[in-house]
Amino acid sequence: DPVMHKLVPSLVQKMGAAYPELGQGQALIEETFEQEETRFLKTLDRGLKLLDEASADLVKGDVLPGETAFKLYDTYGFPLDLTQDALRAKEIEVDTDGIDAAMKEQKEKSRAGGIGLGEAADVKVYFDIVDAAGTTDFLGYETEKAEGQIVAIVKDGAQLQSAAKGDTVQVILNQTPFYGESGGQVGDTGVLTVEGGAARITDTKKVEGLFLHIAEVTEGEITVGKGAAMEVDHARRSKIRANHSATHLLHEALRNALGEHVAQKGSLNAEDRLRFDFSHNKAMSADELAKVGSEVNDFIRQNTPVSTRIMTPDDARDLGAQALFGEKYGEEVRVVSMGRAPTGKGHDGDTYSIELCGGTHVKQTGDIGTFVILGDSASSAGVRRIEALTGAAAVEHLEREAGRMAEVAGALKAQPAEVLERLKAMMDERKALQNEISNLKQQIAMGGGSGGGAEAKDVNGKKFLAQALQGVSGKDLRGLIDKHKQNIGSGVILLIAEEDGKVAVAAGVTDDLTGEVSAVDVLKAAVPAVGGKGGGGRPDMAQGGGKDFSGAEDAIKAAEALLAG
Repeated sequence: DPVMHKLVPSLVQKMGAAYPELGQGQALIEETFEQEETRFLKTLDRGLKLLDEASADLVKGDVLPGETAFKLYDTYGFPLDLTQDALRAKEIEVDTDGIDAAMKEQKEKSRAGGIGLGEAADVKVYFDIVDAAGTTDFLGYETEKAEGQIVAIVKDGAQLQSAAKGDTVQVILNQTPFYGESGGQVGDTGVLTVEGGAARITDTKKVEGLFLHIAEVTEGEITVGKGAAMEVDHARRSKIRANHSATHLLHEALRNALGEHVAQKGSLNAEDRLRFDFSHNKAMSADELAKVGSEVNDFIRQNTPVSTRIMTPDDARDLGAQALFGEKYGEEVRVVSMGRAPTGKGHDGDTYSIELCGGTHVKQTGDIGTFVILGDSASSAGVRRIEALTGAAAVEHLEREAGRMAEVAGALKAQPAEVLERLKAMMDERKALQNEISNLKQQIAMGGGSGGGAEAKDVNGKKFLAQALQGVSGKDLRGLIDKHKQNIGSGVILLIAEEDGKVAVAAGVTDDLTGEVSAVDVLKAAVPAVGGKGGGGRPDMAQGGGKDFSGAEDAIKAAEALLAG
């Protein structure tokens, strides 16, 4: 059984003064430890079975291929040191060189994929560029237009001197106003022009301090060493800014609604939407979602300035800034503050949200416009995900929803405010009618049906009652069998039902006969005729399914033959 979570109180007692986050999130930490250790124990059990299979043909002195050991780790989560420990007792070695090679290959793929450059990307080229020209200076906090010098052009992991019309390349400049994808914020798009050429920037990535402008050359050619004019797509950047600032307000509102254990676990700030992953172990209620959405909109309407300051990490934390737990920060950090509320945070104790952030943001919270939560879902164990819209996209969504509500209200011949009560009344009426129909079907079934009738016949000294029933649900068969048992006193019952193309088969045996015949055997004899396989249950009741109701008569005959011996 898991034990690590039991150590958390002692950890908080000893380290809580130095790391206040431990005390604030103690309940969540304990629960996370317990969940993670439970999953690890399952991984351990499964991994040992897989290792046994992988090493079944190996004997003392053999070597387990490094590729196999790495697959157990990379695909199934089974630690490499446990693989070695488990095989050591059998005196089987593990190819550690093979493991290292597989690990290196995986890291290269992951590193290249992580910056969106594909598996073929050669990351070494970017180190070479940094060595020769230095990193890229980012100017995008102050401007969306700038001039710079092209220091490198890269394609398929190799440097080029120039790129012509029709080429898609990565352009690297000494400085840029284009934001490179990082911190959950997507990269900027826009245009780049040089004397005798132009390119459309479709994305901007960031790697090793370089900003990689993904460029489609649209005119002439672009060449290393030339000066270039750059302009970010202002409309798109504005939408991204609004979503990013809204994410900060959302984070604080979630902490107020759910508790201080809420911490950011991931985010996406794109042009058309925002996504925020946070630590919380259960779905949010409708009231909680409404409260969070309302609070965010309150601070948007407050329309206060969004301020940005550079300071040391310690100074930022002293002001109450939220930082990503476990993140490493340099000597200086960028601190983004917004909203006014008596929180005790900030220089005057009246700042609503303070976070360490390198992204771009609106100038006033009112620039966000409107905020609408689309929903809350599970992202992973102990992590929830909220997706939301801002600005014009939020307004369009609300207008669509209002239009749908008007359509629903019209169909129900009700006012929008009356829709919920009208739907509840209709659902209650529907449930009552369904119950009435179910009761009628059972009454009809008890009174007779095709194929076997409602009368029991004698088969080998036992009463046998069989029916083929159309329009009866499989979920009703158990109740019908119980009623038939009461009526016949002693015997065997077989019911085959079909509703909406679904075939169900159920067999029942009264308690006095279960020592002689089992309902499971009766079921297994019958289901092949209706296209079913197997089925299961107890000696007194068993159920299964099929596909072909036309075989019901043959199914009844097969069950009768079983009883006849």
